[in-house]
Amino acid sequence: MRVHELAKELGLSSKELLARLRGMDVDVKNHMSALDETAVERVRAQLGAPAPVAPAPAAEPKKPAPTPAAPPPEQKQPAKAKQAAPPAKPKPAAAAVAEPPAEKATVARTDKTIRVRGAVIVRELAEQLGMRPNQLISELMTMNIFASINERLDPKIAQKVVEKHGFVFEHEKRTAEHRPVIKKKAFEEEDEEPDRPEDLMPRAAVVTFLGHVDHGKTSLLDRIRKTAVVEDESGGITQHIGAYTIEVDGQPITFLDTPGHAAFTAMRARGANLTDIAVIVIAADDGVMPQTREALAHARAANVAIMVAVNKIDLPTANVNRVIQQLVELELTPEDYGGQTICCQVSAQTGDGIDHLLEMILLQAEILELKANPKRRARGYVVEAQLEPGMGPTAHLLVKNGTLNVGDAVFCGAYWGRVRALINDHGNMVRSAGPSMPVKCLGLSGVPEASEEFRVCATDKIARGVADSRQQSRAGQQQGPLQKRMSLEDLYQEVKDAGKLELRVILKTDVRGSLEAIEHALKEIQSDKISLSIIMSDVGNINVNDVMLASASNAVVLGFHVAKDGSVDAAAKREGVDIRLHSVIYELIDEIRESMTGMLGPELRERVIGHVAIKQVFDISKAGKVAGCLVSDGRVTAGCRARLKRGDDVRYEGAIVSLKHFQNSVSEVREGQECGIRLDNFSDFSEGDIIEMYDVEKIAQKL
Repeated sequence: MRVHELAKELGLSSKELLARLRGMDVDVKNHMSALDETAVERVRAQLGAPAPVAPAPAAEPKKPAPTPAAPPPEQKQPAKAKQAAPPAKPKPAAAAVAEPPAEKATVARTDKTIRVRGAVIVRELAEQLGMRPNQLISELMTMNIFASINERLDPKIAQKVVEKHGFVFEHEKRTAEHRPVIKKKAFEEEDEEPDRPEDLMPRAAVVTFLGHVDHGKTSLLDRIRKTAVVEDESGGITQHIGAYTIEVDGQPITFLDTPGHAAFTAMRARGANLTDIAVIVIAADDGVMPQTREALAHARAANVAIMVAVNKIDLPTANVNRVIQQLVELELTPEDYGGQTICCQVSAQTGDGIDHLLEMILLQAEILELKANPKRRARGYVVEAQLEPGMGPTAHLLVKNGTLNVGDAVFCGAYWGRVRALINDHGNMVRSAGPSMPVKCLGLSGVPEASEEFRVCATDKIARGVADSRQQSRAGQQQGPLQKRMSLEDLYQEVKDAGKLELRVILKTDVRGSLEAIEHALKEIQSDKISLSIIMSDVGNINVNDVMLASASNAVVLGFHVAKDGSVDAAAKREGVDIRLHSVIYELIDEIRESMTGMLGPELRERVIGHVAIKQVFDISKAGKVAGCLVSDGRVTAGCRARLKRGDDVRYEGAIVSLKHFQNSVSEVREGQECGIRLDNFSDFSEGDIIEMYDVEKIAQKL
């Protein structure tokens, strides 16, 4: 019998019973812990409660009763007691402690009742309704609710959907008492045990190339690996973090190549945090640039060893001495100049200095005395993650300690799984990956965030429990449940009332790292006149749900290194949604900036071009009244606008319909000349009035 069942029988709360049991030295963890018969009888005896008798089993002549003996007739309860549920079979206490709580699934269905504890997730609710998630999403769209498969629903909306399908909906908020028992204890206990010195083995150094865009980081690594990675990159710059292992004199080195463009600040920071040695690459013809300083700041913040590679020394415009001087100013004085920074002069184009650079990296690794324990369960970090056709969620992992094996139960952020396959950086299947080895892992339940920590657990239950706990925790930190989307009319009215325009974006990328970088770059576009809002961002191809969400929120869909599903074009044409695909990040950012500028429209600015004074008013029967004027300053043109002032009052503002010099119609009259002016629908001229001439300029606004 479990604690909560006994509490219900005794008329106590689970907390009260737990307190009594612990006072009786009974080992219980929570309300789901199982109690043996001895403990149950002790509690009943202490509280003076008689033991309930289970109702008589239904007649089944072919199956003997599993219980040892039926209770004597004189001990049976009255008729009301027969309606009570029979006590559950007791389970061993040890098994109950290791087992996750019964409410592991957020949504439970019994007969015609769907019970939900905690957040209402679209995918889980669809499963309990016996329908596919996309069917439920389509049904929600008819209610003007646009939700993705993993989003939360307002319980009131979920209740409407459930009742529509003929079920009863019961919702219970998750309390501290109901949260999963498995938190971090299962693997924290192991981590508390330090590695024994005899188990520590030397491991490969993890080296990161950091620096400014186009300073030759990937080309330098390309020369080291004798491959052509840079030729495959769109726009000639690295768009993702790559991890590669090479051997130098029998000693392995793992390289991380990080993008150098300004948009990849977060990715460069992550690369520095995963590394042991940061090599700052500086072009000899360009010198230290803003992103060079930024990369150096990331490396120092990560507290890693720093080396410098001065690249492109083969160019005629190379100025190594200027670079050395800049390094001294950055407190990176080279060893040859009395400092402590290892500085190598190299050329990715000719290969000069590459061998010396590798020797210095091995020397630096030897000084650091890098070691790890390959005998323990693996832990490390996600370098990159994506959703690949035919493979599902894949994650590029870098093992920091232990050994990762095929078949291991692993959790990573809010996802978990059993490792189905491991692929090394050469594309070959491997059975295991030791410390400092980068591998692609297949088998996770979702696409984790880049830079997430992964760990191997003893069992699937522990890995799943930790991942579920983290997922629930993150869901609680998000904003409230989905509300009904506003119509386009509401959106336009909101913009009008606020007096500020808004460009709404739905962002889809191929990998998490690119998603982070683009979001970071878009958020840096600041303007007081127009705001940029990312409605939704995710990895994977653009689908119909993205189009429908964009239609409802009046957003543009941006894709980076992704494709469109088959029916997307038709849906986009029908809904009038703009989809833009890009393969180079700075082109995407520039286009968004131009779109925001275009939404502002031109700024109208008045420019005064002259003034005239009315000297005499002529009444011409056919034409009406004409003002005889003298141009006091500037000029008057036939196409300009006019503002008539009488003292401080503006009596008229409009257009000139006729401009004459003597009897001739002219296009312009300059300062000191006389002219006759007739205004559009105005004839109340008076001597002494002043007419101000101006035109309106259209000036493109800036963000």
